[in-house]
Amino acid sequence: GQSSVVARDGSGNFSSVQAAVDAVPAGNASRYTITIKPGTYREVVKIPADKPYVSFVGSTGNAADVVITYDNASGTPHPNGGTYGTSGSASVTIDGNDFTAKHLTFANSFDETAYSYSAEQAVAVLTRADRLVFDNVRFLGNQDTLYHNSANSSTIGRAYFRNCYVEGDVDFIFGRGTGVFDRCEIRSLSRGSSSNNGYVTAPSTMIGNPYGFLFTQCTLTTDSAVAQSVHLGRPWHPGGDVNAIGQVVFRDSVLGAHVKDAPWTDMSGFSWRDARFFEYHNSGPGATVTADRPQLTDAQAPTYTAQRYLAGTDGWNPVH
Repeated sequence: GQSSVVARDGSGNFSSVQAAVDAVPAGNASRYTITIKPGTYREVVKIPADKPYVSFVGSTGNAADVVITYDNASGTPHPNGGTYGTSGSASVTIDGNDFTAKHLTFANSFDETAYSYSAEQAVAVLTRADRLVFDNVRFLGNQDTLYHNSANSSTIGRAYFRNCYVEGDVDFIFGRGTGVFDRCEIRSLSRGSSSNNGYVTAPSTMIGNPYGFLFTQCTLTTDSAVAQSVHLGRPWHPGGDVNAIGQVVFRDSVLGAHVKDAPWTDMSGFSWRDARFFEYHNSGPGATVTADRPQLTDAQAPTYTAQRYLAGTDGWNPVH
């Protein structure tokens, strides 16, 4: 496959990530690897649908060394009028299938304390493509950090997140995408509240899709000292869509004390009990099993594995 190097200091083929993406030929049919040298790249990056098989690889192997970031929020005024909106706020938007990223950081550095926008959703990464792999990648933000979606409501968009780190507070992993978080750290950031420091997930999985978000062998952590102040999720129905019935499983994971005993909650008039929320064999201080915590049965559990979530109709299996 083809390749290029991005470096802030001019030692590469390009000094910006987007310039390297722009140089990928449209209709690209094989792996195109863009190696990115250390530095903070403050830019909005878009990988278009006609550029599949693009890889971003941080050159050092340390995800913190390479940071791609911008600071638009949903409420940020757009130069052409109006505001960016949630999707438009994304620092990085991935529309090309078979994209992969390794050893780097995607961030939205919007400062909630510096602005009083009514809409403070600030997306680090928006995915609308299929067969995506993120390996040793950090996703940094606050509200709506990782928008894992698909090309449209009738299309499945799969992604595998391995050994990743995702942080945020409100709905910070959300959308209708099919995503497996395998051996990841999921960190809830404090909102300074004594009772509600946010929601890890806000899935909008379509009812015809049995697979939304799977967290397997993950660790749920926080920077807050407040126990029982974080929800595992709530059901997002975009535009009130009654066919968006969120699906989430947390299994074989370690849940910190910040997770509420009743960890699921309603959203915009839709009951969490009508969504597809389950746990299985979790441990840690936040893993108490109560009547408000539906558990998979041993018979159901083999249906909710990383391989099952990602196989689709083409037998895709990136799990390793």
